[in-house]
Amino acid sequence: MTGTKMHSGLNLFPPHKPAPQLNPLVLAYIGDAVYEVMVRQYVVSRGNFRPHQLHRKATAYVSAKGQARALQDWLPQLTEEEMDIFKRGRNAKSGTMPKNANVLEYRHSTGFECLIGYLYYTQRFDRLRQLVLAALACIDGENEEGKS
Repeated sequence: MTGTKMHSGLNLFPPHKPAPQLNPLVLAYIGDAVYEVMVRQYVVSRGNFRPHQLHRKATAYVSAKGQARALQDWLPQLTEEEMDIFKRGRNAKSGTMPKNANVLEYRHSTGFECLIGYLYYTQRFDRLRQLVLAALACIDGENEEGKS
């Protein structure tokens, strides 16, 4: 692999510059993928389902609406640095319109994904795990309320 610097640990290919210097939409791009993998691990761990059922279950967690709800739960526990990263993502102009969410939900989900990407690239895996578990619990709680 000429010109590609391999890295040990979870980040096989680190970004071309430090995470704080990356465009917030780039952080959201990687954050979306990291969160999706974690959600897929979670739904698989919950039981033996068919792929279509797994996809339907995962959708509640990875949707802009689900992420925006989870973010509201996170806000009181975010550090100043994390809040700044979230705001960078929320305020970034993506140029796309949401399909299944309003603009505010979409912007909040972009900030959510930006923070996930930032924590991933800065290798703050304990904090990443903590926030993802809180998001899953929040969305699970709302899903249970919706069933009642």
